[in-house]
Amino acid sequence: MTADATITAADVRSAALSLPDTTEKLAWGQPTFRVAGKIFASLGDDETAMGVKCPQEDRAELIAAEPEKFFIHEGHDDHYAWMRVRLAALEGRGELAAILADSWRQVAPRRLAAAHPELGAPGEGAVGEGAPGKGDG
Repeated sequence: MTADATITAADVRSAALSLPDTTEKLAWGQPTFRVAGKIFASLGDDETAMGVKCPQEDRAELIAAEPEKFFIHEGHDDHYAWMRVRLAALEGRGELAAILADSWRQVAPRRLAAAHPELGAPGEGAVGEGAPGKGDG
């Protein structure tokens, strides 16, 4: 990816808000993106990273495979199904959309997720494309 194609906070906001029934709300002074009142993504303080839902059993593998892209905030994310993604490390808007959709599916009510089969199932096709979720890595 070239420097001009770096993913920005505006790209995160646009991609997150394009997902069904998503709202934006400030929490802890940061933008968070929610479905059914539950946070599935947030922008970091300096807008160079975003937080997303990720099953704890999958995130260690993702972080080990791509530490330049995925990380956790030690002492904060340790006990949660959550990890961080460096925006500059993303390979494009498609990867951003896949990661956000996977996170959204983990939080969305079943009925809402089922109404949007185009978004797939959590982890479906995501690992290997850089998105958090279940897979054989």
